[in-house]
Amino acid sequence: MEVLLQNCAGMDVHHETIVVCTLNTDADGNVQSEVRTFGTLTKNLFELLKWLEAKTITHVAMESTGIYWKPVYNILEGYVDVTLANAQRIKNVPGRKTDVCDAEWIAKLLRVGLIEASFIPSEDLREMRDLCRLRKKRVGNLTAEKNRIQKYLESCNVKLGTVISDVFGASGRNLLGRLVGQGYVDAHDVDECLKGSIKNKKEQVADSLFGTMTPHQMELIRDCWEHIEFLEKSIASLEGKIDEHLQPYREEYELLQTIPGVSVATAAVLIAEIGVNMDQFPTAVHLSSWAGVAPGNHESAGKKKCEERKRQYSRKSCIMRSSMGNRSLKKHRTFDKILEDCV
Repeated sequence: MEVLLQNCAGMDVHHETIVVCTLNTDADGNVQSEVRTFGTLTKNLFELLKWLEAKTITHVAMESTGIYWKPVYNILEGYVDVTLANAQRIKNVPGRKTDVCDAEWIAKLLRVGLIEASFIPSEDLREMRDLCRLRKKRVGNLTAEKNRIQKYLESCNVKLGTVISDVFGASGRNLLGRLVGQGYVDAHDVDECLKGSIKNKKEQVADSLFGTMTPHQMELIRDCWEHIEFLEKSIASLEGKIDEHLQPYREEYELLQTIPGVSVATAAVLIAEIGVNMDQFPTAVHLSSWAGVAPGNHESAGKKKCEERKRQYSRKSCIMRSSMGNRSLKKHRTFDKILEDCV
């Protein structure tokens, strides 16, 4: 195969060690290989960087192993060209599975250009991506705590949810706050806490609050309520930080919200996950494949076999689902056309 890179290296990254194989080509075309093992502490990573510079390495490739690649990437970024490879696409032949062999194999593939680089956004987008994903976790925790409080209320026969559609609306929060604060809610408190049209049901609300709550159940509800208050403050803080990171992308942020089905939060996630430069996604098909919502090809002897799609634990899957959120839109336009609008 044609050699594309004269001086390159492959790395096999682990939790405690990094095995590095360098390939240097001299003027006569001879290849000199050297393998070294480094630790993963910060000082070890700087030693790795100095060694690569001494070996005149210009390109480095490594597998996307969990989160272990991130500290290495943060140190090497800006000094050498770092290629992050999908581990499934650079597997070695069976029977040659050692750390040294893996590093050598990655270096050889990089040298002849057989490694497809994974998409890594810029540093500010990586920070915004962390904030958006943490916000998603916080919202999930908040929903879980609200469900837990309703479970405790039902267990002590407080039927507030049967009278008020949203227990954590304005009226419901007032009642729960009074319940947590003083341990009970009387008829006078109910009249003060209710807002809007729910005042017409104050007698039913008062009857629904009459239950068999024990001090133990009250402590559980109070603990969940305090956690809810913390989560709400945390979500508000995260949204403020996300908004600060969105300042350079304000035009794209507002433009994304004109797509049916894309909310304010989803627009922020779209920018955090895929950025605003679509050069890394030549077509809508590439974007849908990267997001894990496009089925792969698995055909043998003229028969197509079923293959599971990628598991979608991150917000990348919301990119596709949000773009198809409007049912009337789906009737008149194809999926690819919708994705092209996003790209």
